[in-house]
Amino acid sequence: MMILWLKALHLFFMIAWMAGIFYLPRLFVYHAQSEHQATKDQFKVMERRLWWFVTPFAVLTLVFGLALIFSYGRDWFRVSMWLHIKLVLVIAIYGYHLYLYRLLKQFARDENRRSPRFYRFLNEAPVLVLLGIICLAVVKPMF
Repeated sequence: MMILWLKALHLFFMIAWMAGIFYLPRLFVYHAQSEHQATKDQFKVMERRLWWFVTPFAVLTLVFGLALIFSYGRDWFRVSMWLHIKLVLVIAIYGYHLYLYRLLKQFARDENRRSPRFYRFLNEAPVLVLLGIICLAVVKPMF
């Protein structure tokens, strides 16, 4: 029964985290298109607040994910190759999260050099990584 609670919490925090980091690059699109300093300053506030709001969800996703792995045990982990691949993709998503922070800091200093088109791509690309993570977790293919 405890594993089901861990799964539920892991999924809840992952969904909340993903919602936030999918929206943040969309704010970057609008920010990059903005020409007025007052509007840019408002986007800076929104971006900073969103990043700090979803970062605890990223941490809690990790905590409950690790709790699941430890609950299932070392032998299960060793033979679950799908999980090893999933963890590589998860590391990529955490890298993406940190990259968004780097971009947030550039916007905060008014040092953005990228086009809105770049941020549109940045907003859409991680969806494929998330699809891979979900497919691995649900289907659990044997490799």
